[in-house]
Amino acid sequence: MSRPSQAKLTTTEHNGVSVIQSQTTASVAGLQRVPKLLPSAVGVLKAPPLSSEMKKPSAEKDSDEYRQRRERNNLAVKKSRMRSKQKAMDTQQRVNELKEENERLEAKIKLLSKELSVLKDLFLEHAHNLADNVQPPAGNGGGSSPAHNPNDTSANGQ
Repeated sequence: MSRPSQAKLTTTEHNGVSVIQSQTTASVAGLQRVPKLLPSAVGVLKAPPLSSEMKKPSAEKDSDEYRQRRERNNLAVKKSRMRSKQKAMDTQQRVNELKEENERLEAKIKLLSKELSVLKDLFLEHAHNLADNVQPPAGNGGGSSPAHNPNDTSANGQ
């Protein structure tokens, strides 16, 4: 049996690339460890963060600085939520106002449509009455005799 290999990690940087190298004291079945490369945010390969970098110690959570940051964050979140609620309320109020205005305008359209219809009917009736009362011009050059009406069966008509 082979004994377990013990690895020593070293981090080096070559041309903007962080390389984690593992050096083992014994190899397993003649295999060597290959350095791990991880992509970073800007496309350059970077080593993964160590576990101590990823987690902050819990003792730091008890510090005054941590409490102040939390309080500031809590106030910022509260303020943001209040602004969001106020914006939603303002928007709803505007919607209600626009609905009321729309209803008023629709009522005005109906009223004006009725008024237009009445005025149109009055105009047509007046135009019809004028057409009935107009007599054709006299045939003898504008004398004082009554106009000739072919439908007239009276003695003056023939």
